[in-house]
Amino acid sequence: QVQLVQSGGGLVQAGGSLRLSCAASGLKVSKYVMGWFRQSRGKEREFVAVIGWSGGTILYSAFAKGRFTVSRDNAKNTVFLQMNSPKPEDKGVYYCGAERTYKYQYAENYDYWGQGTQVTVSS
Repeated sequence: QVQLVQSGGGLVQAGGSLRLSCAASGLKVSKYVMGWFRQSRGKEREFVAVIGWSGGTILYSAFAKGRFTVSRDNAKNTVFLQMNSPKPEDKGVYYCGAERTYKYQYAENYDYWGQGTQVTVSS
């Protein structure tokens, strides 16, 4: 059974840092496109960042570029989202997901999702 278990969310000061983890079982993160999305109340799930199964493809949304970093540890079968200098508008529930189509910017293409973790940014 596939599971994506997320951790690392919480309250962070603006300008601080936070690292989100997504530990996979039942699949290998090295064989899936692993994406990060976020969702705020009243909004649709929004693409944040992605890492391809080879590790060579890493892409970010405009708001994440230069501040967030996605990475993967194959030995731990875990992907990460490092959030540096978060802003209050970064608040939301962050989700990791796994998909195969490489149309990674669309949430509907993802086969599996983590449970989500809340991120709150204080000023």
